[in-house]
Amino acid sequence: MSEEDIQCDCSCCVWPQCRGVGDDRGGQSEPATEEMHPLLRRRQNATKHHLPRKDYESLDYDRCFNEPYEEYVKTSEENNSTTKVEIIKWVVTFMIGFLTGMVALFIDSIVKLLSSIKFSVVEESISMCSKDGCLVLSLLILLLFNVGFVVIASCLVVTEPVAGGSGIPEIKCYLNGVKIPRVGRLMTLVSKAVGVLFSVAGGLFVGKEGPMIHSGAIIGAGFPQFQSIAFKKINIKKYGFFRSDRDKRDFVSSGAAAGVAAAFGAPIGGVLFSLEEGCSFWNQKLTWRSFFCSMAATYSLNFFLSGINTANWGYFYLPGLINFGVFKCANESGIGCHLWNALDLIVFIFMGLLGGVFGALFNTVNLLLTKHRMKHVQKKHKAIRVLEAVLVAAVTTTVSFSAAMLLGECRSMASNQSNGSIPLVDESVRTYFCPENHYNDMATLFFNSQEEAIKQLFHQEGKFSLATLGLFFLLFFFLACWTYGVHVPSGLFVPSLLCGAAYGRFVATVLVQVGYANHENSGTFALIGAAAFLGGVVRMTISLTVILIESTNEISYGLPLMLVLMVAKWSGDYFNEGLYDIHIKLKGVPLLEWEVHHGTERLKACDVMDKPESYVYIVSRVSSVIRMLRTTAHNAFPVVSVADGRNLIVDQEHTQPNGLLNEERDEGQRIEHKWRFEGLIMRHTLVSLLENNVFFQEQNGRMSQPDISYEDLTKDYPRYPDIYDITTIHSVPEDALMDISRYMNPSPYTVYPNTPVPQVFNLFRSMGLRHLPVVDHTGLLQGIITRHNLTHEFLEMCKENLEGSNEEE
Repeated sequence: MSEEDIQCDCSCCVWPQCRGVGDDRGGQSEPATEEMHPLLRRRQNATKHHLPRKDYESLDYDRCFNEPYEEYVKTSEENNSTTKVEIIKWVVTFMIGFLTGMVALFIDSIVKLLSSIKFSVVEESISMCSKDGCLVLSLLILLLFNVGFVVIASCLVVTEPVAGGSGIPEIKCYLNGVKIPRVGRLMTLVSKAVGVLFSVAGGLFVGKEGPMIHSGAIIGAGFPQFQSIAFKKINIKKYGFFRSDRDKRDFVSSGAAAGVAAAFGAPIGGVLFSLEEGCSFWNQKLTWRSFFCSMAATYSLNFFLSGINTANWGYFYLPGLINFGVFKCANESGIGCHLWNALDLIVFIFMGLLGGVFGALFNTVNLLLTKHRMKHVQKKHKAIRVLEAVLVAAVTTTVSFSAAMLLGECRSMASNQSNGSIPLVDESVRTYFCPENHYNDMATLFFNSQEEAIKQLFHQEGKFSLATLGLFFLLFFFLACWTYGVHVPSGLFVPSLLCGAAYGRFVATVLVQVGYANHENSGTFALIGAAAFLGGVVRMTISLTVILIESTNEISYGLPLMLVLMVAKWSGDYFNEGLYDIHIKLKGVPLLEWEVHHGTERLKACDVMDKPESYVYIVSRVSSVIRMLRTTAHNAFPVVSVADGRNLIVDQEHTQPNGLLNEERDEGQRIEHKWRFEGLIMRHTLVSLLENNVFFQEQNGRMSQPDISYEDLTKDYPRYPDIYDITTIHSVPEDALMDISRYMNPSPYTVYPNTPVPQVFNLFRSMGLRHLPVVDHTGLLQGIITRHNLTHEFLEMCKENLEGSNEEE
């Protein structure tokens, strides 16, 4: 584990037991005086409660209003650079949307090229082997294509593991305020974009729409920085306005929204997705910029797709990577025809209820598979991960080929295909082993891209047999569930939509046979089934409703879609959480949910806070600061002074667990000092001060200490140097002192020890805090709260401890 991986934001690396109200002295713990004291330790009962890991850092969303920052703001106002920065921000927002659209264009074009080559070769082999009886050869050719593509995708993910999956859980954590290592790196974008096109072309039951959200977020994180970690020569310091976690978060929100917009042609849905799924902080300006970014992505992609596919440059026909087509009645006048009616809402509610159950089952099975992977695959050699992806690709290909060749039924083509406004619905049917004017229904679903299969289920007037729909649903359900979590870039939206569309078409076929409905509105039931299943898996409501409305371009579906998604979420939540939340918890990420759980009202801030082990004094010895930085992993340190007013220069010792400096007497008694809270200072700020020799010798006085600007403090963002990276420390004089009053945050948010936890939670989450000091009414520091102290698991443990102490009393 690297140095970067083990740094934590906790005020105390040891997780002390929760204290009762009024107990402000702390426990008598063993002092940690060793130079190589363990940086991370867990509670003894941490395994029981599955506490989130503490090696995740938080992001600095709160501004530090110290003197260098105030001088920077004043200079910016005097130079009228505020308007300039605002204009650049809008230009950068447009470029994020445009680049996201270009990445989507690249992925879509290469996937279509690879898929067309693969299917043309395989279909030619099938047409030859259907007469000669050598279908095994066709299967081997298909296996060669799919396994080869999947090996490339898996190797890219093994090289950059964070590129695996859809990336939505990682982006959700980032927007929540958790720093996920390498989630926004350029290599991650390359591995994601290139890997997903090979995993989709390789026949895996994954989608390219989900990874587009991650790709857009990476572009949002990287492009506004005007620098590159991979290519160090790229560093335009003149435009370093947005090199802060706060600005990066806003651009990542816009990039994620642009990714949704490019994938589904749904700019409004993209903005709502960022708001519903990710951001803990939102404002009016961010809403407008995110919408502008989504529109830029949508119409940039639309312009190029329409020009490439139809040769009509300047027109906009194809808004996104997936096109559901237009739902309309079979006759031109529409008289006597309807897509749905009020009575259908009852059926839709039951479909939503069952879709939530199917989604919960999908999540449960995937949870068990993911746990198995974490125990038996991820801990082994990297080659094992690639071999697992090869196994999944081989099984998926074999099952799909066998089902298409052996289990399909020949169905007659409809004479009039006016329902689906997409002519490719007729062109994409597969006629393997069927007479003229007939098509193989199972092969039509398996031997097309997933987007084309969805269109078939939405708009194909020809019937699919119940056996075909049922078998396809079962096979696709379990294979897609097995695939999500394999070490390849894999989206979840389109596979869930296809699986749900088969479920909805199955219900429509049953209703037709019992005389309730006719086949002209089977596509409506397929759409409702797709929404029900996807909603049951991911538990999204508002954004998914708008995404599907924009994708179908049919506002009349607003009511049934909203109703079905709500019912699917409610029924699924009865059994488990959404799949993204499940994977976040499996990774141990300290995610803060929208609101604190019921039952925590009795907890106070003093029940969940940690006693700080490390203090910094306004004027401290440099040798003590260096020793503290080397032997702790904290990312922030409270700045304190003596409560009785003595102005002392103290050679601090940071290793007392009760947070008080102790003076040993001969009789073994200790005098415990009370410390007044003065502010907070970040770890990287102290390191930057040491790197720039910001200290003075005692005989020269404080005025001899050099000052550095805000630009000097933040020049190394986002890769601040660590204490071990500074090579000039050995030359620091022994009597050197450091005055940090200019560089600390003198006015951080604070709470009282008796503040209820729900209020603490709302303040911490809504303001995007990283550290929240607990200060009593006299200004004495009592403890510090970080996001690890506000996770559901930690609060539940504190509540149990509080109840246990009350029972003992």
